[in-house]
Amino acid sequence: MKLDQGQNLERIIESAVVASWADLVRDPQSGLIHVEYGFAASGTLECLQIWSSITRGHWLLVCDYRMSAFKFHDAGVHFHNGYQSEGLTRILEAVMQHQSAFALPPNLGRQGLLQIATPTEEESRAAAVSVCEAFDDVSSALTEPVLA
Repeated sequence: MKLDQGQNLERIIESAVVASWADLVRDPQSGLIHVEYGFAASGTLECLQIWSSITRGHWLLVCDYRMSAFKFHDAGVHFHNGYQSEGLTRILEAVMQHQSAFALPPNLGRQGLLQIATPTEEESRAAAVSVCEAFDDVSSALTEPVLA
């Protein structure tokens, strides 16, 4: 089931980051976040990393998500360097486990990158609404009966 709002996976990940902004940057009034993602052979997203700019040109890994275990890394969300966000964990788990509910970015044979600058209050409110709607849609899709 695709979301009626036409949400794509990149947009909902960006909204999740914006909605969790205060948990992901040292100074919520300024900052920059990079989200890097990689594809599995199946064309779905396999992993993503969220990096926060701590000073110009210096980045700190905030968290990563892997769909499957890899060497010394378990599947799921993992926070690093003292960061934590229950809200981001919740939405990443939902959207990554139910990617088919979203339009996926094209696999161009390389890593994808989202760059997210400090959001305005209006952008933060819109992101929170977007995350709630997407989460509700994923939850309702899970409870719909499968038609044979």
